[in-house]
Amino acid sequence: MEEAVPPLIRPAADDAAERSLVDDVQRLIDDGRTLLEAELAYQKSRAAVAGQGAKAVAAWGGLALVLVCFALMALTFGLVLSLASVIGPWLATLASVLLLLAVAALCGWTAARRWKQVAGQLTAKDDAA
Repeated sequence: MEEAVPPLIRPAADDAAERSLVDDVQRLIDDGRTLLEAELAYQKSRAAVAGQGAKAVAAWGGLALVLVCFALMALTFGLVLSLASVIGPWLATLASVLLLLAVAALCGWTAARRWKQVAGQLTAKDDAA
């Protein structure tokens, strides 16, 4: 006689008296494993969607930064051209370079000041504890 192949899913015993504690624990482990696999698949798909979104944000943000850089170069070129007719091309170039360096120094100083402020907040010990 051939032995019957056991079914993959055993019919659940509705009566608690017919089930054993081992069966209940095994079902609980199986349910937990199924839940864990489903949660991992869900989080994996969320990460994939977030990765695709982050790529798009980075690409559009990079393009925006490049266009802002071009706009600032055009503004600088316009400044040199407009000042060249008033004070000459060499002085116009010097004035625009000095102005841009002054603005860059101000931005750098502000960034350094804010960096020190944030670093101080991160390294400060909690006095309330």
